[in-house]
Amino acid sequence: MRILILGGTRFLGRAVAQLAVDQGHDVTCAARGVSGVVPAGVRFVPVDRDDPEALVRLAGESFDAVIDVTRQISHARHALAALADHVGHWCFVSTISVYADNTTPGQTAADAPVLPAAPADVDGPVGPDHRWYGECKVSIERLVRERMGVDRSFICRAGLIVGAEDPSDRFPYWVRRLSAGGEVLAPGRPSDRVQFVDVADLAGWLLHAADTRLGGTYDGVGPAMSRADLLNGVAAGLGVADPVVTWVDQEFLLAHDVREWSGERALPLWVRLPESAGLLDRDAGPARDAGLAVRPLPDTVRATASWMGAHPADVRQGGLDPADEAAVLREWQAVRDR
Repeated sequence: MRILILGGTRFLGRAVAQLAVDQGHDVTCAARGVSGVVPAGVRFVPVDRDDPEALVRLAGESFDAVIDVTRQISHARHALAALADHVGHWCFVSTISVYADNTTPGQTAADAPVLPAAPADVDGPVGPDHRWYGECKVSIERLVRERMGVDRSFICRAGLIVGAEDPSDRFPYWVRRLSAGGEVLAPGRPSDRVQFVDVADLAGWLLHAADTRLGGTYDGVGPAMSRADLLNGVAAGLGVADPVVTWVDQEFLLAHDVREWSGERALPLWVRLPESAGLLDRDAGPARDAGLAVRPLPDTVRATASWMGAHPADVRQGGLDPADEAAVLREWQAVRDR
């Protein structure tokens, strides 16, 4: 195939570009090029998508597929205007953040309500909390469907993406923490659900969708698992036998300023229950049936750990500091021993 990736210099886009080259495709990446470099063998076209005419230079070419990950509505609108008539299939990587209901486990793209589109004066997410992120993705999904039609468009609502080159602290935190050994603070209950997708698996699925002209809207998620299975899988990937894990009650953690999901003083991949019970527990069946192949968790762990070891300066050092973790564990022990 002749594939155009709008991006391709960072994480998912770069993983798609690398896999596409490895599979023998003719790959072009159009991006500013400030967040990284494209893989060897990829044609790089420097563009600034803030310029409405930036992609017109590619309109004289034809592509079998376009893959776009943008969160800017104007970027998507201009790309579709310039390229839609010259492309066979359009893949837009959206997000499960488009959903309006995060409380209900087991939902699918076919039955879950979504947020409204972004307000007319909003073009992209704003502020440190990425306000309007989900709404902007909803707006872009609609633009893609309207211009390409359902049959020529593939909307992939990606869940949490993990693996090599992960720019977040979420999955790498647990790889680093289990590697360090000692008593590991685990939030909530062993049965609490966790869900994500390996970046390499997602990249493979996007290329499969392009090759088979898969149309429609799907959640790009792997199967949900218990948090106990997550930690055991991380330990297995690292070769850590019998990790010492202490499960700490959710309300105790919140009362001691231990935060959710990501960032400073947080336990990554932890969300408050029951109000976020559906966020990391969506039905992965439709994606599996549509060709998403998921590798074993220890393989994802090894790939992540290998990248972390080779590129320590690129690894985000978020999560709960070891001293803070030890202090919380001491206080929890004191409460249990009363």
